[in-house]
Amino acid sequence: MTTTADRTTITDKFQRPFRDLRVSVTDRCNFRCTYCMPAEIYGERYEFLPRADLLTFEEIAKLTRIMAGLGAVKVRLTGGEPMVRSDVEQLVEMLASVEGIEDLTMTTNGYLLPNKAQALRDAGLHRLSISLDSLDDEVFKKMNGRGFSTAKVLDGIAAAERAGFGPVKINSVVQRGVNDHTIVEMARYFKERGHIMRFIEYMDVGTRNGWELEHVVPADEIVAMIDAEMPLEPVEGDYRGEVAARYRYRDGGGEIGVIASVTKPFCGDCTRLRLSPEGRLVTCLFATLGTDLRTPLRAGASDAELTDLVTKVWGVREDRYSEQRASMTEPREKVEMYHIGG
Repeated sequence: MTTTADRTTITDKFQRPFRDLRVSVTDRCNFRCTYCMPAEIYGERYEFLPRADLLTFEEIAKLTRIMAGLGAVKVRLTGGEPMVRSDVEQLVEMLASVEGIEDLTMTTNGYLLPNKAQALRDAGLHRLSISLDSLDDEVFKKMNGRGFSTAKVLDGIAAAERAGFGPVKINSVVQRGVNDHTIVEMARYFKERGHIMRFIEYMDVGTRNGWELEHVVPADEIVAMIDAEMPLEPVEGDYRGEVAARYRYRDGGGEIGVIASVTKPFCGDCTRLRLSPEGRLVTCLFATLGTDLRTPLRAGASDAELTDLVTKVWGVREDRYSEQRASMTEPREKVEMYHIGG
């Protein structure tokens, strides 16, 4: 642990610094993506968290301020779908004023963006990542589990661009035999429009998405498919802990990224903590449990006490699930992705 004038940088057991906070503002979503919230499990009768259990915006802002004091410089709002949380732009405005946060961003499915993009920008959001798994309407309808067309998401991307979010990052989870045949089309479409594609290996987050290794399309294969049509070259990362391996088009027409948690684990440089909607601090996307912050927060714990709790959680952290996956003989229970974001 190192300290500057008003800021402490905490490190875990592997000397990984804490830099990134991902805040899941809700466990609800208007999509039912097969790799995250399969509709057959998360149906109309599924019981999500009651509103009283969710952290308030004021509580999220307080915890974010505490974690900024411990080294966090980047905050990403996730869900579920963050924009189904009413007035989420008010939370953005609160977080935009937290001292020490240099990058405030959101991951969304984009469906509600046409009516929200400008408000989010005006509130102080810096960047947007928008999930779109295919431009093929039939493929996309199956993958989002609701039969939604790509049109509304593309409208959301256009709204984001008009609001001044640009270039937008487009996230696509790639599954073999499902949408892998649309990879090059996606890359070309967004290259021509000046946005950045991020192709994500299908991950075994949670326990309910039917993940099997044979469904994973390795990042190297994704890059090779695009390179054969639009030549690429690797780009150096911008910062420690960057999850995407980046490639730029040799013709100067932008870049793509691939997130290879399965075939090329990046645990060694993981700098992320996740805050769940009900206030549990989770140290890994593949974690089993989290540490309850809501109870002490609502019981009146001081900033110093909450700071000490977060410091202890990070200090004993030794997660490196992706590096250990291949050697595991038994599957384990894991927090579901919709609950803590990607």
